[in-house]
Amino acid sequence: MAFFLEMDFIDKNIEKYSLAFTEKESDLLKSLKRETYANVLNPRMLSGHLQGRFLSFLSNMIKPLNILEIGTYTGYSALCLSEGLKDGGHLHTLDINDEYASIAKKYFLKSKWKNNIKQHIGNALNILPKIDASFQLAFIDADKENYIKYFKLLFHKIDVGGYIIADNVLWSGKVLNNYQDRDTQALHAYNKYVNSLENVRSMLIPIRDGLMITQKIK
Repeated sequence: MAFFLEMDFIDKNIEKYSLAFTEKESDLLKSLKRETYANVLNPRMLSGHLQGRFLSFLSNMIKPLNILEIGTYTGYSALCLSEGLKDGGHLHTLDINDEYASIAKKYFLKSKWKNNIKQHIGNALNILPKIDASFQLAFIDADKENYIKYFKLLFHKIDVGGYIIADNVLWSGKVLNNYQDRDTQALHAYNKYVNSLENVRSMLIPIRDGLMITQKIK
């Protein structure tokens, strides 16, 4: 088990080559990443350069008016996703951790989207039903045991044609090896559940720790 807990998400040489031909991080994102790695427990939870640019790329293609993120952490992915917002659009980001939220808020206020990002602190299962908005893009990166619950709550708020992206669905490869811990089992169950639905299109992409991208088609 230690192998999976300590392994890199991707071969370092492949990652280095990929980053050499990928859009650069902004100075703000670089600063946020440095602070996260210096001061926060489990900094590998940060989306990082390659995945962050991928999220920005998707958001810029979709051009959402409203984005919903479950799991703010220190705000890196929220800033990346905000890059594709339509003028006047909003990103709602939810997290239960006050410490993470304070770091994220500092960087949100430094960004060009300081008036577009709305932070919510508390249990996402309680907060999400109270948000009166429809969304064209959502990103789930929170407690793994509740992924299916989050998806079901989100689905009614996602416009037809909209997308739900779930992070960590490969879980350092543990989903391949029938690990019995609750997070691995929950993520495997999420992958199976989404793939079983007839009103969506889904694709699991092995970027970093795995992204499940699901489009609502009806």
